[in-house]
Amino acid sequence: MRFYEYEAKVLLGKHRLPLPKGDVAKSPEDAERIANGIGAPVVLKSQVLTGGRMKAGGVLFANSPAEAKTAAAKIFGLTIKGQTPRGVLVEGRAPVAKEYYAGVIYDALAKRPVMLFSDMGGIDIEEVAELHPGHLITTHVSNIIPFSDYKAKEAITSLGITGSELTSLIPILSRLVRMFQQRGLTLAEINPLARLEDGSFLCLDCHVDMEDEARDGQAALLEELGIGKEETRQSRPPTAFEIRGAEVDAVDRRGVAGRVVEFDGDLGLIIGAGGGSLTLFDAVRKHGGRAANYCEIGGNPSVRKVCELTKLILSKQGVNKVAVMMNVVSNTRVDLVARGVIKGVVESGRDPAEVIAIFRIPGSWEGEGFKLLRRYGVEYCDRTVSMDEAARRAVVKMSAGALRGA
Repeated sequence: MRFYEYEAKVLLGKHRLPLPKGDVAKSPEDAERIANGIGAPVVLKSQVLTGGRMKAGGVLFANSPAEAKTAAAKIFGLTIKGQTPRGVLVEGRAPVAKEYYAGVIYDALAKRPVMLFSDMGGIDIEEVAELHPGHLITTHVSNIIPFSDYKAKEAITSLGITGSELTSLIPILSRLVRMFQQRGLTLAEINPLARLEDGSFLCLDCHVDMEDEARDGQAALLEELGIGKEETRQSRPPTAFEIRGAEVDAVDRRGVAGRVVEFDGDLGLIIGAGGGSLTLFDAVRKHGGRAANYCEIGGNPSVRKVCELTKLILSKQGVNKVAVMMNVVSNTRVDLVARGVIKGVVESGRDPAEVIAIFRIPGSWEGEGFKLLRRYGVEYCDRTVSMDEAARRAVVKMSAGALRGA
């Protein structure tokens, strides 16, 4: 889940990281009031969940409250990559002497966080890594041993930074790492981290992503920020379809049947089994299919949850068929998933034999599940058919249906 910049800065402030004076405006008049309170030239930034704000005109400067009001009106009327701003962040402009980069990301291969620090801030860290690798230091962080300031000191001094700069940077980098660990984040970066002309430091821009599984543990923070349980954000705000998917998943605690992401295809997907869901999604695309959604099922969801998920996917305009696929499972009853999907199709006024392109969920109670599928004339396959082949069959059936419709 991605945070808006103004939300991320609230979080940084809770961990005592240095921030510019400012606030988020909900209207041009708000921007004027905030700029008046700052009493100095300001920068105004569109609050969207995507990059490219500067190039799109979503970052403007103002030398007076009146100019801030005018600039905010322009930003509020600006759409960036299909997104309208949640607000406009108004902050005091700072006389910058030097820019740095500080970040923490999760290394999925090593299964540990990675701390990054560079003395070349203000540009994409990927560009620094490719063109100026000597100006970037990366260090894995333990999941068990508490983070020590000494690790931050080692990283910073390796770039030749000493003296008062070193003294100021150590606690900033250390607090960022601890925030990452304590808040269940997958990304926390400050770019640029600016040293001002007076020697002080400010976090001028930042990005924060939180792991979905951390939401319950961080419920108090999310409530304070006004982030609802239904907001499954990524690089954009959630769609109505995705919000409804979160609501379906919240029907009861049994298993998972939701976590949907909306796409513009015509083949609905009911997929799961950890990394198997990603594998199946990619397999559908590899074989030329156009997925209408991504989702996850597993952990023995109730018939009701599977039914409601099926109905949601079939309610999406242009979706004519669904593919129901998982890896071999032991903790999800095949018969319950089959019942839920068929019930959802029937309650949508459709024929399961026509709508369900393929059903591939081998595992617990599969005999009962396959018996039910046969009764409704649904094509299914067992574990002797690979996930890739099942995805291919679903795409072929979609293509055949399109030809008949033509």
